Amino acid sequence: MGDAMIRVPAEVRDRLAVIAESRGTSIRSLVQDFAESTLTEEERRERAERARAYLAEHFGVEVTDEESAAMGRKLREAFARQQGDAA
Repeated sequence: MGDAMIRVPAEVRDRLAVIAESRGTSIRSLVQDFAESTLTEEERRERAERARAYLAEHFGVEVTDEESAAMGRKLREAFARQQGDAA
């Protein structure tokens, strides 16, 4: 696969450079890791459905939409707390 150029404002490029340097990597690797690890909304839905199907098949647990939404909120809150503690 060939390389592509992505145009971003200078301040974004500079921020990416700082982040990459702090992680001991390059901007290229940083952007590649982001693209490979970030799910689209459709991919998240598909993954959630597979998880629900697995729980139902292997554990006999049916997760409702409400339970799934509540767990999502709890996870986001826990992540936000963890990020706040790290700052």
